[in-house]
Amino acid sequence: MNRLKSERSTSSHQKSGASGRGLRLDAKAIQRIRKALLEEKTRLMNTSKQAIQDEIALSRDDLPDETDLAANEINQNLVFKLRDRERHLLVKINQALHRIEEGSFGHCMECEEPIEPRRLEARPVSTLCIACKEREEHREKVYA
Repeated sequence: MNRLKSERSTSSHQKSGASGRGLRLDAKAIQRIRKALLEEKTRLMNTSKQAIQDEIALSRDDLPDETDLAANEINQNLVFKLRDRERHLLVKINQALHRIEEGSFGHCMECEEPIEPRRLEARPVSTLCIACKEREEHREKVYA
């Protein structure tokens, strides 16, 4: 009887995601994620450097008419938006690396429960478990 009660309790916690058992990343997985974060950080930094050299460095002499100037301005605005998104991602990557170093990586910043390893492997910069992220998105949708 006690075994059955224990199995029900464990089962309901696993379904709700409230239990941390079996959901923690091992040291090897954390190092694999750390390596992936560092690689992505390097890629983003190199992309930004290349963009500064290539995409943004156009002079007015290269664009003979107003249509070319307008098209270039639209293109530069798009590049700036992409670079801004990359900048935000770099901040998140640095925060994730910091959490790895301090030992808090893989825990939800809202409920402090472990974040499912599959979620962290898919999106290593995640700071919320799925349940808390869904609540956050619902609040954003309601108050938007």
